[in-house]
Amino acid sequence: MPRVVNAVATKKRRKRLLRRARGYFGNKSRLFRYAREEVRRAGVFAYRDRKRKKTLMRQLWIVRINAACRELGVQYCRFIAAIKKLNINLDRRALSELAIGDPKSFEMIVEKAKVVLAA
Repeated sequence: MPRVVNAVATKKRRKRLLRRARGYFGNKSRLFRYAREEVRRAGVFAYRDRKRKKTLMRQLWIVRINAACRELGVQYCRFIAAIKKLNINLDRRALSELAIGDPKSFEMIVEKAKVVLAA
């Protein structure tokens, strides 16, 4: 009796992994041993960077808001404190979009914040 092998499943598994490694440089896209390692590493980086992306986006929004505030004569930290006192519930993403897309509305919010800061 011949021994039982599971070549079909093995080939399918390897083919699936090599498909994920397409586009990698050199042996990493062609040989299973190297592709497996590289696909695993890529997954680690992808997981880490999905988390990091959120931090980077928040930093970008803060930089944009800060730049827009300083043009209107207010510091970012004071502006944020003032809109919290005013109960203006806009997150940094929305404020950033306003600063870029609708400067007049952003300016109105900054003027309200200035009133609170002056008092």
